[in-house]
Amino acid sequence: MNRTIKISSLLSLLLVAAACGNDDNNGIDSGSVVYDAQQGIDAAIVDAGSPDAEPGPDAFVASCTPTPGTAVSADLIASGMDRPVYLTAPAGDARFFVVEQPGVIQLFIDDTMQKTPFLDIRALVRDTGNEQGLLGLAFHPNYATNGRFYVNYTAASPSGDTVIAEYTVSADTNVADPASARIILQIDQPFGNHNGGMIDFGPDGYLYIGVGDGGSGGDPLQHGQNTATLLGSMLRIDVDDTSEGQYGIPTDNPFANSPNGALDPRPEIWASGLRNPWRFSFDRSNGDLYIGDVGQNALEEIDVQLANSTGGENYGWRTMEGASCFNPSIGCDQTGLVLPVADYSHNDGSCSVTGGYVYRGQCMPDMVGKYLLADFCTNVVSTLTFPTNNTLETLSNSLGSNITSFGQDSAGELYVLTLGGIVSRIVIAPQ
Repeated sequence: MNRTIKISSLLSLLLVAAACGNDDNNGIDSGSVVYDAQQGIDAAIVDAGSPDAEPGPDAFVASCTPTPGTAVSADLIASGMDRPVYLTAPAGDARFFVVEQPGVIQLFIDDTMQKTPFLDIRALVRDTGNEQGLLGLAFHPNYATNGRFYVNYTAASPSGDTVIAEYTVSADTNVADPASARIILQIDQPFGNHNGGMIDFGPDGYLYIGVGDGGSGGDPLQHGQNTATLLGSMLRIDVDDTSEGQYGIPTDNPFANSPNGALDPRPEIWASGLRNPWRFSFDRSNGDLYIGDVGQNALEEIDVQLANSTGGENYGWRTMEGASCFNPSIGCDQTGLVLPVADYSHNDGSCSVTGGYVYRGQCMPDMVGKYLLADFCTNVVSTLTFPTNNTLETLSNSLGSNITSFGQDSAGELYVLTLGGIVSRIVIAPQ
């Protein structure tokens, strides 16, 4: 069931997006999502070997002819989807899955969206068309054998709260079992924006959860610098340990031994000081964690946590926005804060960073090691080569209009998803 990388031109879609990082007046931060579009899905699993053997991340290899060059284009896979916000795949699986914000996960086999959705939880999801909805999906590292996966959504009831839930696949490997739902974590959300939404398993096997500061503008409830709340943080939990509840706390979390009283740090917290970490990712090669944290009025930032980190980083919000003081705007105390490896300003019309991935696939050899990111408003896709070159270099401005997310399949090839319902694979542009 090999997929062939084919080169084709990008379908251009001109849309108007109410997108801007400044949300002081309206409480809306386009840094997450402000989407519009339409529809769609069924499938088959790749034999990754013995049913008792966990497939490695490279068990599935894309069928392509490696093409030199760094000029990229978008190879159209699907259009007309209903606000796609994420794409991912289980380890070793040739299929990939696309999250639609209203509450549906669509399944693709051989680049074809299937007729039956993998999961439809629209009845559970609060979807306002802005920053709420079904926002994240992560497959358990042992999905091939245990069939477990996790979703991050804002709940219809209690209205707007963040929910992390576990599901399992049904007897039909192309359809999930909706009755298998197990809520493992629920977080009160005081406002409708800055929900974060990204979840992913790290190389350590723990589930990481990006949580925004709770919304409005300027962090009025001061969650970013308050580790007694889960808001404004990167969480790290053990979903396999249910001995004392719905999940366990890794013993090496920085606050694992916290008494967890009203004023004590939450033991789930791995890092703090985040505003809205809409998309983060782990480098498949070395385990480094890249976080695209959406800024306020002036700056967007990329934070990098090295794989050997013991956690506890404070990325500065709301004391800092990017590498500059925010509150106070001059002379802020930066003691103990970790500044971004790169940031960029809104001076050119930029508004909101869409974090991506370090490319580790086979089809674009000259792109290996480059981290891709995009700005939601300007559509500019840039690269960062950490740590050798922390300067953002423009890669393209033609991969799509209003990029909501990048995606990665199990072979390490990258995809781009747009506000208007388009999913494309990133390929080297034809000469």
